[in-house]
Amino acid sequence: GDHREYLSLKFDPQSIAELPKPKPKFEIFVYSPRVEGVHLRFGAVARGGLRWSDRREDFRTEILGLAKAQMVKNAVIVPVGAKGGFVVKRPPVVTGDADRDRQAHAEEGKACYRLFIAGLLDITDNLDRATGTVTVPTGVVRRDGDDTYLVVAADKGTATFSDMANDVAAKYGFWLGDAFASGGSAGYDHKAMGITAKGAWESVKRHFRELGIDTQSQDFTVVGVGDMSGDVFGNGMLLSRHIRLLAAFDHRHIFLDPDPERESSFAERERLFALPRSSWADYDTSLISAGGGVWERTRKSVPISAAARAALGLGDSVVALSPPELVNAILRAPADLLWNGGIGTYIKASTETNAEVGDKANDTVRVDGIDVRAAVVGEGGNLGATALGRIEYAAAGGKINTDAVDNSAGVDCSDHEVNIKILLETAITNGNLAREDRDELLASMTDEVGRLVLWDNIMQNELLGTSRFDAPSLVTVHSRVIEDLEVRRGLDRELEALPTEADLRRRKQDGRGLTSPELATLMAHVKLALEAELLDSELPDSDVFAPRLPKYFPAPLREPYAAAITTHPLRRQLVATTLANEAI
Repeated sequence: GDHREYLSLKFDPQSIAELPKPKPKFEIFVYSPRVEGVHLRFGAVARGGLRWSDRREDFRTEILGLAKAQMVKNAVIVPVGAKGGFVVKRPPVVTGDADRDRQAHAEEGKACYRLFIAGLLDITDNLDRATGTVTVPTGVVRRDGDDTYLVVAADKGTATFSDMANDVAAKYGFWLGDAFASGGSAGYDHKAMGITAKGAWESVKRHFRELGIDTQSQDFTVVGVGDMSGDVFGNGMLLSRHIRLLAAFDHRHIFLDPDPERESSFAERERLFALPRSSWADYDTSLISAGGGVWERTRKSVPISAAARAALGLGDSVVALSPPELVNAILRAPADLLWNGGIGTYIKASTETNAEVGDKANDTVRVDGIDVRAAVVGEGGNLGATALGRIEYAAAGGKINTDAVDNSAGVDCSDHEVNIKILLETAITNGNLAREDRDELLASMTDEVGRLVLWDNIMQNELLGTSRFDAPSLVTVHSRVIEDLEVRRGLDRELEALPTEADLRRRKQDGRGLTSPELATLMAHVKLALEAELLDSELPDSDVFAPRLPKYFPAPLREPYAAAITTHPLRRQLVATTLANEAI
């Protein structure tokens, strides 16, 4: 057979006693001297991004943590959680020429990514769209049943790699075509749509509404993690003209504007967002209020003015801080909103150690949930807080959901893209659509796809808002729900950071219910359980519920492609998910 410069193995993790929980349903491991990668899927139809990891020693641990978060995040869409990642094992030699080194680093990463994708597809079954028959890859010894649904998405380090992945998939003649990797040149560009930030902003708006503030018409102060070139931070900080951004940081710089001028700072953020590869260093410092500035994080010390002390709520004795101390102070600042649009875990519980958090890079700046003074936390980024850190902050009166709820619009959008592409592929095969017209049709529906996706965010926040209000009176009911999920669905309380029965009894006595992050996690598991039960039943096939299917797709597709919609390969899953979302 063909010579390969790597080895691909597919495992059944459920049968491997030694593996840590949670155990995926499928796992593919790709190994070579040049690249190593892993892909974890929690079900037959599963989705999640592939990241270029820099954690050589324990990248599976990192990917497993992300996959677990993805599981809960995906409750609103068809596929369950999946996540993959790879490490570059032979990085190019550093020459000292920064541009050349960056180029070489990027090229090696791309080459390794292509090998990793090929390794995954080498042992993935294919589907003949015309006949519906499954083909097993040649030269593969297969011990499991048919397993054809493999999709990948952009993630840290691979944001621009979707076209490459689709190119590899095309060489394999893989049945999903360019629906294999979402967000490519013929897909929905999340950053251009600002979809992830807009979804998280629905959470922010809801939290503030409960505090009696309208973010779209009243001024409020913000501190943040990220910079304007980032998708989630950049888009988010343009979603209201009433944002007064006091401070922000990323891995390179710290930005401080103790008394921001609302209009001019908004315009300057807009300029930086549009400026390719911008950083806080590009901010026009003449627009920054007295006592503010932009500093590199490599400095020894940053001067702290009286204005900065007031904005960050620091004592009078503070006249200078090292960059880590200043970042820590920003995270504890008494702002209205803490907006996380960055990478890293910045909030833990006071009961947790930094080692337990597993994000060494930010050990020096991390804060405890109890010390966060922002009234609201918006989580556009993943894993910005630990589960226990969120609960501690919420129990102390902070307004927060979970990253899975706040930033679900991104995966929701990718899922719509994949399912629309699968639908249109059928239409092309049936002669209902010319292939060259497909991309134009996809692009024309961008705004409506955005609306469909945001509706899920709005409704989830609506549900969480009322659930928060009712939580103290429903503590016994919630206790029974958790117990039921444990028995019937194998829910692991400790893993999901849900309270024990003894905890819940104490809360009932104290007149306290589940916190918002706990409710968000519970909501996801209730949805996942209902979806699974619906799929095990005849309901998704019944004529009563089948008409729900077209609602999932943008209006322009409903009439012309009615036949392709009713024969969609994932029609049962789409109906079950739509029903579960509606019902809950």
